[in-house]
Amino acid sequence: MNLNIVLFQPEIPQNTGNIGRTCVLTNCKLHLIKPLGFSLDEKAVKRCGLDYWPLLDLEIHESYEALREKYKESNFYFCTTKATKYYHEAEFKEGDFLVFGRESSGLPDYIRQENKETLIKVPMIDTTERSLNLSNTVAIIAYEGLRQLGFKHMK
Repeated sequence: MNLNIVLFQPEIPQNTGNIGRTCVLTNCKLHLIKPLGFSLDEKAVKRCGLDYWPLLDLEIHESYEALREKYKESNFYFCTTKATKYYHEAEFKEGDFLVFGRESSGLPDYIRQENKETLIKVPMIDTTERSLNLSNTVAIIAYEGLRQLGFKHMK
């Protein structure tokens, strides 16, 4: 496994399906933190993941705290528009966790406050109204991590 991609309470099944497909093709594990805004049985998730969904290394967590407790020895990066550090400034290692917030509201304040030193962002124009699509953001940051790892386990 290269990296761990974590979606905090995802809301849009198409994004989760697309991110799942990215995880399969990059040898990354996908972690979903409940509650989910959709059923994993929904056709939209499977359609966006196409035939890749059965190949996905997927772990579902009842809460953010349960994820952190289970992986307390691991390195975590938190992806948010409210960070001051850019994603390419992080020094990723194999097995690191990249945590992404909800499509509508991002990561909660308490998570950002607890992890100020490991907040990262993708640069965008100065706007308070919009941000990049979640699946695009995951791909951008994951591929930077994979680049830093030398694209291990990839052809």
